[in-house]
Amino acid sequence: MRDVDGHELLAERFEEHRGHLKAVAYRMLGSLSEAEDAVQEAWLRLGRSDVGAVENLGGWLTTVVSRLCLDALRSRATRREDPLETFIPDPIVSRETVTDPEQQAMLADAVGLALLVVLESLSPAERLSFVLHDMFAVPFDEIAPLLEKTPAAVRQLASRARRRVQGQAPAPDPDLVEQRRVVDAFFAAAREGDFDALVSVLHPDIVLRSDGSAGRARQTVVLNGARTVASQALMFSGLSPFVRPALVNGAAGVVVSAKGRPLSVMAFTVTDGLIVSITAIGNPDRLASLDLAGIEV
Repeated sequence: MRDVDGHELLAERFEEHRGHLKAVAYRMLGSLSEAEDAVQEAWLRLGRSDVGAVENLGGWLTTVVSRLCLDALRSRATRREDPLETFIPDPIVSRETVTDPEQQAMLADAVGLALLVVLESLSPAERLSFVLHDMFAVPFDEIAPLLEKTPAAVRQLASRARRRVQGQAPAPDPDLVEQRRVVDAFFAAAREGDFDALVSVLHPDIVLRSDGSAGRARQTVVLNGARTVASQALMFSGLSPFVRPALVNGAAGVVVSAKGRPLSVMAFTVTDGLIVSITAIGNPDRLASLDLAGIEV
């Protein structure tokens, strides 16, 4: 009975940290399924370890998950045929009112898809250093053993990653109402075929990323510039009536669906009242794997 009670107590303590651990793994990997796998493996390792003397179980588990994610990132880098290819990470799609506790944990200080795309361009060591330090406030001297580097070297890795992030993924406006107003204006202009109105809500240097068609989930199409993106939006203006508002990674986004079938998930980054990036997932296989519960489709 004592062993059973001990196991149940350990499981309860682990569950207290699950949301945090999944948030760390998701930011590290950009894949919800791989993040879940990393968290599950951490649970298995916890069960095989003597943690009686561990004072900070959350820190211990974060270290385990971070090592697993680092190994996964390094394996991914060696498998990637084209080192310049861009992968659009999995989105977290929810209603504009989030009530699920685990989803709330995932969306706390949410990381937009545009930022996750930039993180995909970092080396595994840069990504781990930046994510753990800048997003979860893990000290450099605790990250250093994971990378077998000095704290000073880890600081440099995080700094290099931070510069790239700041240059390529502007911070979104914090006001969700303002974000939604701009996104709604974008679709209203597309629906009305108003090219100038479309351009007026787009940043001149906007970047649109789309994950391509079926069978090309890892081949991203990238369009640059307000006029180019506005022209593309007009080509698909017929889909405007099928747009459903949603939160995508905690920011104003949409699910495009017709006849009960999702056609696209679109994430927007709105900065200073202009859309600076759009990230679209339209691959049927990826859409089928997303949890769109609560979103009208």
